[in-house]
Parts: sequence; C-alpha cells; structure tokens
Amino acid sequence: MRVLFVGDVVGKPGRKAVKELLPNLRERHRASFVIVNCENAAGGLGVSPDTARELLASGADCLTSGNHVFKLREIVPYLQSEQRILRPANYPKGAPGSGIGLYAVGPDLIAVINLQGRTFMEPVDCPFSVGDALIAEALQQTPCVVIDFHAETTSEKMAFGWFAAGRASAVVGTHTHVQTADERIIPPGTAYITDVGMTGPLDSVLGVRPDLIIQRFLTALPVRFEVAAGPVLLSAVCVDINPDTGYATSIQRISEVIE
Repeated sequence: MRVLFVGDVVGKPGRKAVKELLPNLRERHRASFVIVNCENAAGGLGVSPDTARELLASGADCLTSGNHVFKLREIVPYLQSEQRILRPANYPKGAPGSGIGLYAVGPDLIAVINLQGRTFMEPVDCPFSVGDALIAEALQQTPCVVIDFHAETTSEKMAFGWFAAGRASAVVGTHTHVQTADERIIPPGTAYITDVGMTGPLDSVLGVRPDLIIQRFLTALPVRFEVAAGPVLLSAVCVDINPDTGYATSIQRISEVIE
C-alpha cells in the first residue's frame, strides 16, 4: 500500500496546485490512497464545503484538518455528513465531525486518525491518551494506521512519533507549513516526519504576503492576512506500508512548484 500525504493547502493557490499536480503525482508514485490536509483551503484560514469538495474532486481520498477547521461555521454540517473529512479527534466531546476514518484501499483497509497538539495551541484533550485509544480501536480493524499530528512544536510531534512507534504505520506532522528534513522509519516500522510542509504560495511567509508579516513584526500591531501570489509549492510525503503487518518500509519527501 502506498500512501501520498499532501501538506496544508493554503487558499486558492494551494487548491490550484492540488488540482494540477495531484493526478500526475498519484500516477507517477503509484499511490493507492491520498490524504490532504485542508484546514487552510478557504482563503488561507478554515475550510468550506465547496473547497473540501474541490479537493476531493482533485483526487484526495481523505481530508484531515487542524486548529482552524471550525473557522467557517458552514463546515459544521458538512463535517457531520461527509466521512472523508476529519477534524482533530481530541476536541472536547460533542464537537461535530469525527477524528478517525476507516477506508477501503483495494482489498485492504486503512485507518486515518487526526490529532491536535496542545503546546502553544488552543486547549484540547490530551492527544496522547485519545490517540492511544483510537490506535487500539483502529488496530481491531486493520494494521494500517496513518496519523496526522497537527501541532506547533517539534518536541511534541517527535514524542508522539515514538509513542505510536510499532503501532501506527505513519505519523505525519502538519501545521507549521515548513517541510522538515527528518523523515525516517522509527523501529520497528513507523514512518515519521516532523512536518510535511505546505501546499501554497512559494514566495510567502507560511502562505501569507511577506510584507504583511514583516509589518506585523515591525509594529507588533495586528494586520489582515492575505494569501500571497506567484509560484505555488506542493509539499508531500509518500509512504510505503506493508498491508499485512502495517509496518512502513519507506518514506519519501516530495516538493514540486508550478507557476
């Protein structure tokens, strides 16, 4: 089983990159399942039903998210009705939507779990205890378990990678929008990367116009963020998983740019 995981899609430029690049990437890497993080897909902050449908129509099999998933209220009924979009599982009980999904990949099954970190983030339930229970639940159905760990700090992401080692097939970090160069297989077979990176404007600060971010740093005053223009970067990882054991055998970083 080969899983392609595309990093945080930022606004219209990010959606354009997914639409133009994903079909070819899927074919070239012979990916059997595609996960896309969508939490910034609508205008750079949040996700709407229309932007989620656009990403699914572009070839995503599952959409994960993070701390911005509820920025647009119209996403709430969509989260409750569409099983292919997930929100962090460790939101308090009663939050709409689900943080775990089970999907068919040919004759096999894959479980996708979405979790959010707590360090320098909004207060949510413990991702370690919630993740532990969900991994155990998923392993009753399939050995193939992929986790989107949406968090701010490298230490929390790395700690969770080791926490899930040998039980999750892959732990892919999202949220910080900068692809890290620490991809590896944690023994005995968990693919790991601290952050898969961003799919959005290349000439930007995390997808936002640089001049706006510079102004904020210079003045310490709030500014209205706008998604940058120009070339677009797509960041992803490709993970090979043995469907019998659930162990990952390889992880490869991907980075492509379109004008």
